[in-house]
Amino acid sequence: MTPHSMFWTQTPEALCGLLHCKTDGLTTMDATNRQIQYGPNSDAIAKATGLPRAIMRRMLEPLSLILFVAGFVSMATGDITGGFIIVAILVLSIGLDTIQEGHAVKAAEALRRSVALKAEVKRDGVFVEVSVEHVVPGDMIRVRAGDIIPADGLVMESNAFTANEAALTGEPYPVEKRPGAVATPNVGEASNALFRGAVAQTGEAIALVVGTGGQTIFGAAASALIEEQALSPFQRDLHEYGLVVARLTLALVVVIVAARTLLGQPILNTLLFSVALAVGLTPELLPMITTVTLSRGAIRMAGRKVIVKRLASIHDLGAMSVLCTDKTGTLTSAEITLASSLDPTGADNGRAAKLGAIAANLGGDRGALDAALLKGSLGASDGWSLSGRHAFDFTRRLGSVLADGPEGPTLIIKGAPEAVLALCSRQRAGGFASAMGDKERTMALEKVRALAEDGLRSIAVASRPWQGAVRNVETSDEADLVFEGFCAFADPPKPTAAAAITRLAAAGIRLKILSGDDPVVVRRLAGLVGLSARSVLSGADIASMSDEALAIQVQSVDAFGRLAPDQKSRIVRALQAKGAVVGFLGDGINDAPALKVADIGLSVDGATGVAQAAADMILLASDLEVVADGVEEGRRTFANILKYIRMGASSNFGNMLSMAMASLVLPFLPMLPMQILLNNLLYDFSEVGVPFDGVRGEATAKPQVWDMRGLIRFAAIMGPLSSLFDFLTFGILIWAFRAAPDEFRTTWFLESMMTQILVIFIIRTNGRPWRDLPRPMLAASSLIALLVAIALPFTPIGTWFGFVIPSFAVLASVGGLVLIYLLLAELLKPWAIKTTRKLVSGRDGQAVWPSPKAA
Repeated sequence: MTPHSMFWTQTPEALCGLLHCKTDGLTTMDATNRQIQYGPNSDAIAKATGLPRAIMRRMLEPLSLILFVAGFVSMATGDITGGFIIVAILVLSIGLDTIQEGHAVKAAEALRRSVALKAEVKRDGVFVEVSVEHVVPGDMIRVRAGDIIPADGLVMESNAFTANEAALTGEPYPVEKRPGAVATPNVGEASNALFRGAVAQTGEAIALVVGTGGQTIFGAAASALIEEQALSPFQRDLHEYGLVVARLTLALVVVIVAARTLLGQPILNTLLFSVALAVGLTPELLPMITTVTLSRGAIRMAGRKVIVKRLASIHDLGAMSVLCTDKTGTLTSAEITLASSLDPTGADNGRAAKLGAIAANLGGDRGALDAALLKGSLGASDGWSLSGRHAFDFTRRLGSVLADGPEGPTLIIKGAPEAVLALCSRQRAGGFASAMGDKERTMALEKVRALAEDGLRSIAVASRPWQGAVRNVETSDEADLVFEGFCAFADPPKPTAAAAITRLAAAGIRLKILSGDDPVVVRRLAGLVGLSARSVLSGADIASMSDEALAIQVQSVDAFGRLAPDQKSRIVRALQAKGAVVGFLGDGINDAPALKVADIGLSVDGATGVAQAAADMILLASDLEVVADGVEEGRRTFANILKYIRMGASSNFGNMLSMAMASLVLPFLPMLPMQILLNNLLYDFSEVGVPFDGVRGEATAKPQVWDMRGLIRFAAIMGPLSSLFDFLTFGILIWAFRAAPDEFRTTWFLESMMTQILVIFIIRTNGRPWRDLPRPMLAASSLIALLVAIALPFTPIGTWFGFVIPSFAVLASVGGLVLIYLLLAELLKPWAIKTTRKLVSGRDGQAVWPSPKAA
């Protein structure tokens, strides 16, 4: 945070000793030397990733390398059209993905723009205005109402000074700042410290600068944003899938080349055939399917009030298993409201609020609590006029007005309960005033503590009839008062919060509150929205824990309070260490580091520019219901991507395995290289409609992650099943019909296309295919590709590819085999996509729940 951790717990003399300065400011020369020593009071700017480097990083992904090699080899061996399509699709995908980059640079720039441009510092004995970048440790700064505080510092003098630190700590109430010793290590309770980025609300303060630039709480957020972002879960899984495909392709090609060479087959034909097999194994359309599906998901999510900044984050949102959220503005409305008006006994009574509203209206202070009083007691001040007042005294923590109205001239005092109660000699309950002594004051303060435990902030209201001539109020007049009661205030949860949390829980997402606010307030809020409130960890608790201990604690604790920005990111990392895919929803400067570290960063419209720049998605409505909608859309998008992966894993693997095996035993190639590439091209076209397909409900019911074991199991069952019927086709053609090579290749091409394309309608859904029909786009692309494949041998174009017209008996036999294959595929499908309840390996080998069955 700063070079002197928890500087607010130290005395001014001690800090001056550490900073080698005095409390009367610096000289110009000393400030210049310190500028050299400490650097400018600004944040490091993220180093922009150049366009060539960004493109190269994507090109070096295993899947990209495979597809580039396959495309160029295809063009080199005569299939110019097919090779060009492969390369063009990949170039388009890389281009679209590259455009999404650069958010970290924008985030750091947003931080720089959001801080004050000028600051008042004491140089050579007088206050002068300098650029905020020239503020250095040891400076004395003066801050007035409306200023953005330029550095972290210790308050030396203050006059009615309050600051809004909501964006830093999550505390919605203005915080009073004054000199004096503070022992607490919590930032949120440092009443004698100013923090860079907070906004001065009232009064004036002079402070000793302790930390500047990156050595401030604000600067720590900036430095976190310029760090290079780790790969997202989707990017990691896609990388792993690419490695699996690369290994399988290389192994198959090496085996075929070696075996056919040993068998004395022509080297050129063997190489061309092996290249065609390699191309057939690669999922050429995966980049396009992924990009189109994610882009369509982004459009649909925009309709659900979610703006997607990073396409891959759509999958990550669907994979999310834990959502961490700030309190203010996300679970609560960030609008202080009058919760109740109580008489001295704690009974509901509107008199305290009525008098408080009169004082708020006539007093002229109009702080956040005054606004809540006026809104909660509309019309209470009608008929009352101001005769005199005593402005709010931050030392005495109260203020008063002399109001004239229906009850005659009345002195009304409101302020901190401890300060107001000390001035009261009577209390009003049940419409009658009675004596008030130490016992009654003690009981009243106990009610204040009880309200605080419920997360409510309270003020006390007192009054007395005015005696004598009307004049301005003096301190001596604020005595012998009648205690009227308390006004309690809250930052209430949003009406939709509890229902949204329940919906997220039903979707397998656990919610945790990470707030900079008081743990007591966080506990009450957690209880109100249906979370476990048995235990709340504070920032002080977390500071004393090791990362290993924290990783254990975060599994059972759902609420955290008084957190510093770096502690929020520590909690996110602790959850990730146990394999969770973690989302973070926040809107303040203090949330920026956690937004960057989380697998999926969510911010809201109206949040600070820093938070929005750090986030992957922005919610146009600050409501957890919108998150739940986005999760559902993310899972639907991933389910369609997974369909393509499954189809390729079964059909490509099965067909290429059949060709490889057949090439070792047949005296001729089972399919010519150009026929293999045509087969692959038509099959890919049949899947163009996958991004537009519908998704069954179970696919969006639980968090989804890439289950590589599940994909391998699926391919290991459905691939060999396809190969089995290929071998049956081989046997019938060779032994029953004694087919010539051209008729053999044509017939197998037809059987291969029919099994590959028709099985799409079976494996695209967990349900029965006749009960869960595909959307028109997928049905059209699949049936058009099938029609072209079947018709091609019967056209003049077929001779270009080496096709001949098979006999009716051959076609009828193959048609029967295809029907039996489809029936067996439907019967074996539940075993192929079976999801066990055993744990599978997650990030870093930790245990996580496997993905549910996707439709």
